[in-house]
Amino acid sequence: MIGLPGDMRVRLVTALILVVAISQLQTIPVAATVLAAAVTVAVMSGIGGKAWLRMLHVETFMIPLFVTLPFTVPGRAVLTIGPFDASAEGFTRAAVIACKVSASVLTIVVFLGSVEAMRLGAALHSLRVPEPIVRLFVLTVRYLSVIGGEARRLQEAMRARAFRPGSNRHTWRSYGNLVGMLLVRALDRAQRVEEAMLCRGFSGRFPWQKPPRLSRSEMGFMALATTAAVLITAADRL
Repeated sequence: MIGLPGDMRVRLVTALILVVAISQLQTIPVAATVLAAAVTVAVMSGIGGKAWLRMLHVETFMIPLFVTLPFTVPGRAVLTIGPFDASAEGFTRAAVIACKVSASVLTIVVFLGSVEAMRLGAALHSLRVPEPIVRLFVLTVRYLSVIGGEARRLQEAMRARAFRPGSNRHTWRSYGNLVGMLLVRALDRAQRVEEAMLCRGFSGRFPWQKPPRLSRSEMGFMALATTAAVLITAADRL
């Protein structure tokens, strides 16, 4: 398994550098090579099955890209369906985008996929991200599972009352009531959480600890990532 830096600031900055470099790729050979490298690193890092399942969801969203983009990009026609021509340039561009998206997601999963929200929040705060944004991020991640559990309980209550979804007015009205009730309960929970935080002396800022200084190995890791980003960008422009 590949050892990653323990300091979350290094992981965040490294992931950002690599994703920015990947997003600038324009040729299919370099994009495919970067994707293959990202898959190799992900396998060697030992990411779990849930991460690969998320990747499957990402690849599913790429299907409409291959279906629509070739018909909107001018170029040499390789497929004709009625009055519409699909170009080779369109397929190439779709492949490049798919490789970049997949490689970027894998990079984020490898560096940040198994990290707790509070550690990410502390790293963001130490990188001078504004406190309201950090607080919103931490609380959103923390309570997504709570709101998701509330939604599942409401759906179970609907099924217990013999609700069966379909393409009719009753179904859409029921789902509208579900969303409205979920928003009401989420607002009520947010108010209770705010009152509990104020009772514990919350003054608008989390008590973050002072981050330690970066070690030479961590600085070297970021330098290596920056070098890799520059090399793949240069190879793409050759």
